[in-house]
Amino acid sequence: MMETSLEHIFSLTAAGLEPAALSLFQYQYQENELYRAYVNALHIRPEEVRSIMGIPFLPIQFFKTHQVVCGRFEPEAVFESSGTTQTINSRHLVKKVSLYTTSFMTAFENRYGAVSDYVVLGLLPSYLERQHSSLVHMVQEMILRSGHPESGFYLYEHDKLYAHLQALEARGQKVLLIGVTFGLLDFAERYTLQLHHTIVMETGGMKGRREEWTRQEVHGFLQEKLGVAEVHAEYGMTELLSQAYSEGKGVFTTPPWMKVLVRDENDPFQLADKSAAGVINVIDLANVYSCAFIATEDIGKIYADGSFEVLGRLDSSALRGCSLMVS
Repeated sequence: MMETSLEHIFSLTAAGLEPAALSLFQYQYQENELYRAYVNALHIRPEEVRSIMGIPFLPIQFFKTHQVVCGRFEPEAVFESSGTTQTINSRHLVKKVSLYTTSFMTAFENRYGAVSDYVVLGLLPSYLERQHSSLVHMVQEMILRSGHPESGFYLYEHDKLYAHLQALEARGQKVLLIGVTFGLLDFAERYTLQLHHTIVMETGGMKGRREEWTRQEVHGFLQEKLGVAEVHAEYGMTELLSQAYSEGKGVFTTPPWMKVLVRDENDPFQLADKSAAGVINVIDLANVYSCAFIATEDIGKIYADGSFEVLGRLDSSALRGCSLMVS
């Protein structure tokens, strides 16, 4: 059933998400042994679930302790979260890497235009130094599809990055500088620029590398030092195959096949159906072969138009590399 409907996922309108989500819920209840056991433990009858508000969301911690898969398959990729030596990393077994590629490329180009218009520069120290990073995979594919020989990754060569950005800026070349938060801060502490043709996009992640800053502090510092009007951001994680984007002020919007809801911090099964703050639940229809309904540990606020902010993390949550700073 799902094989024939995959082509429709990325052409959904927001209005079409609910029926697609309900169909995927029924499929994953049947095919995902772990998710079926979780739904059954909640005494929820799938045939009685008639809206997304009734779909159970699987706690994200299960990706650390179980294989979250539909059926049995040999994964084309295994994405693994970053973490400290004291934490257990999440593992996402990806049956079809093309699902991930189509998801992030469609979402990016719907928002920013063709990636071939940009020189893509990835500032991802530590992420490049480990295997199985979904973020590195995404940026690597964007670098390839940009078609620009000047696109590429940077580790700690801040002097080369500075010179490269100056040269690109001088000729008016559009640039996407996408980097982990601590990497961008380290770079901006050393150099001052006026970037009029560059999108600076942070992906979160302090990873204990430096003192935690609020989002406003991070963005304000980068705006001042790099000369950009806004700092863009990407919200994604190992356990998802889709991302939300912010064009400034930390307010994210999702592609049509992704939806963010919030739940009550004290009652994880109580969802808010209007503008509210709480703990973020994510529907990601690209997660066809794992679980499309994920209860995260991020605290957020939802707005009436479906956009959202990430305000921090649950106090009891383990630190993760993709977590954002408290506002």
